[in-house]
Amino acid sequence: MNERLRTVMLQRQVTPEDLAASCQVDVKTVERWISIGRQPLRRHQWAVAKHLGVDMSYLWPPEEDEAQGQPTEQTELVAAFPNRASFPQKSWVRLLKTAQEHIDVLVFSGTFFAQTNPRVAAMLAERADAGVQVRLCFGDPSGKAVAVRDDEEGIGGTLSAKIRASLTYYRKLIGTPGCEVRLHDTTLYNSLFRFDDVLLVNPHVWGQPASANPLFELRRLEEDGWFDHYTGSFDAVWETAKPWSPESM
Repeated sequence: MNERLRTVMLQRQVTPEDLAASCQVDVKTVERWISIGRQPLRRHQWAVAKHLGVDMSYLWPPEEDEAQGQPTEQTELVAAFPNRASFPQKSWVRLLKTAQEHIDVLVFSGTFFAQTNPRVAAMLAERADAGVQVRLCFGDPSGKAVAVRDDEEGIGGTLSAKIRASLTYYRKLIGTPGCEVRLHDTTLYNSLFRFDDVLLVNPHVWGQPASANPLFELRRLEEDGWFDHYTGSFDAVWETAKPWSPESM
């Protein structure tokens, strides 16, 4: 079975019938691509990857003699989006609702995370009640890193206010077993959003808001790959961050 193809189709809520119509093939052909791992023609591989919004080499990794020394961790890249807003809102919600072990968020303000989903705090509390470890790490509104970032973006001292406004959504999480909110004062090279073995990486470009920059969807396949590299950076920042309480605002 082509497990990667099956999983991405489930994530994107694409049926074999949808894919067959997009590729102009019989639905039984698509089912064979999935169930017995039959290799599609090159043009069909390209059409499938385009329809699902993923890299073709993720669905059908090249044979060893075709790989040309390409690092294996590159297959962890499931999809790339031109900006953060291009990642479907329903996918954010689905990842949050289906996480079973880990939800980690590393941002400066992360205002979009709550503003586009007013139930985010309640949903996080529900996942924590189900045994998920929830760790939310925001920029320290009084810290040097936030001041530097605010100056680089030229937003007139508003970043600290955005962080304080964002934190108000998570007041009720304080004291909830399995949930913790901390503040960091580090240079943030990427915003990170982890949901079990799926990691969304939003790299930062100097002088540009995070929302205007690309977003990469990674899936953990093995130890010491890209996924572990980025989640290791989350853990390092988390260790230096301080616990947040609403009374400190």
